[in-house]
Amino acid sequence: MGKTTYKRLKGSQSFRQRLLLATLSSTPIIIDEIRADDMIPGLLRHEMSLLRLFETVSDDCVVEVNETGTRLKYKPGIIMGGKNLVHSCALTRSMGYYLEPLLVLGLFGKKPLSIRLKGVTDDPKDLSVDTIRNATLHILKRFGVPSEGLDLKIEARGVAPEGGGEVLCALFTLSALQFCPKETLFYFTFSFRPDPSTGTVILTCVGSGLINLSRKLS
Repeated sequence: MGKTTYKRLKGSQSFRQRLLLATLSSTPIIIDEIRADDMIPGLLRHEMSLLRLFETVSDDCVVEVNETGTRLKYKPGIIMGGKNLVHSCALTRSMGYYLEPLLVLGLFGKKPLSIRLKGVTDDPKDLSVDTIRNATLHILKRFGVPSEGLDLKIEARGVAPEGGGEVLCALFTLSALQFCPKETLFYFTFSFRPDPSTGTVILTCVGSGLINLSRKLS
């Protein structure tokens, strides 16, 4: 095997987006100078917890953090999904912080995802679990995500600093995605096929057509 090439980044900004995009594109990354000049340098508790969540739903994921937490070396694995998974979220952020990237990861897994998250269900910083259940999930359905396997069940509520909340998130893997460009009359449908040899997903356009504007909206 050849030497792994890492994309180098700096700072703590857009941490979730960096991890998510690195995982979906199978791009190893190194993030340096994470809050290096702060009084409390390095990764925060919820960021470390997010890394553990990515490890939970992936296989062969490699995470290396230096002693001060100011340097992260991350090599994505294969998104596996799986049933009866459990993750205890750090109580410094609510579950919305974890659910937003998790919803995307789960769609591209090799197996359907069923995971129980424990921690804080609501706080002023992140989307509440109610907003994600009542709004975000419905938006995903508009893009072809099957509604039969898409569910977010709130089993207990919890607030900081004690936590105690529990939600059960279920997702089927995505086989096709419908994309409608803004202010157009066309739609496109894409299929997804995992490539085990590279750990990535192959995207193929399988259809397109006109949007029927005369249909009744319910």
